[in-house]
Amino acid sequence: MDDIKHLIGKELQDFENKFADSVKSHVPLLDRIMHYIVKRKGKQIRPMFVLLSARLFSNDIQESTYRAAALVELLHTATLVHDDVVDDANQRRGLFSINALWKNKIAVLVGDYLLSKGLLLSLNNNDFRTLQILSEAVKDMSEGELLQIEKTRKLNIKEDIYFEIIRCKTASLLASACAAGAWSTTNDEHTTSQMRLFGEKIGIAFQIKDDLFDYGSAKIGKPTGIDIREKKMTLPLIYTLQHASPETRRRIIYIVKNQNTDKERVDEVIQLVKASGGIDYTRQKMLQYRDEALEILHRFPESEIRNGLESLVRFTTDRTF
Repeated sequence: MDDIKHLIGKELQDFENKFADSVKSHVPLLDRIMHYIVKRKGKQIRPMFVLLSARLFSNDIQESTYRAAALVELLHTATLVHDDVVDDANQRRGLFSINALWKNKIAVLVGDYLLSKGLLLSLNNNDFRTLQILSEAVKDMSEGELLQIEKTRKLNIKEDIYFEIIRCKTASLLASACAAGAWSTTNDEHTTSQMRLFGEKIGIAFQIKDDLFDYGSAKIGKPTGIDIREKKMTLPLIYTLQHASPETRRRIIYIVKNQNTDKERVDEVIQLVKASGGIDYTRQKMLQYRDEALEILHRFPESEIRNGLESLVRFTTDRTF
């Protein structure tokens, strides 16, 4: 990851400064919360995809590229703040969530504030195409979340529905990040479309990797089995249910529905998933999407930036956190 960041070190630093400026407020409470948000920023994978996608086609980063990266990060942060309220989560990346520190009412308003700052950042600079690209992602993310809630109640998610959920919930924002970055330096619809598809496939692989963590033993910031406790039907479990005997299938569904807070029962499901080949199948699908993303990337001329993008793609599937 350090090698990738080194490629766009100056651009990342400039972005961080511009992002911090973009969330400033005249309200002291908001400023304290924004300072907390900026200080606890994550890996910044999405802004990196924006910047690298822009640099893939031009060495000269425009202000519109930085605004695109800031818009992506503003929208992403807003959705995380709202997600923590919806999920009643007290922690994010090992630190207290906004709602844990300032309660739900303030957290919802903070998410709204971040969303409005992103909209104004684009509108005030006539970045209409960039705003359109990211607005599609926000729509998809909302639809994906609601689709997952609907299907979770019935525990009847099939593989095609699972992929539709993660395409909307996770992949849409990464797709928009790559598309917005490409648009900012090319203004070319075909190139932008190619990069959007590139980002979508990475996003799907990224989410599958997250789902695999739930069945591992590495310390990744959330307990193993949390998806089962929340009745989330991810690919390892879906595969297992599709290939299990009727008796085993009934057993798993009963545990997920009625014993999802019992650690021993959750561990039993995890072992059944591993024994069924669900982990191997899921990993295979993850690598398939990664390779499809790389095939799109390799349509563009080889360069140091393209190699950096490839390394970032591989990081999404090779990461241990």
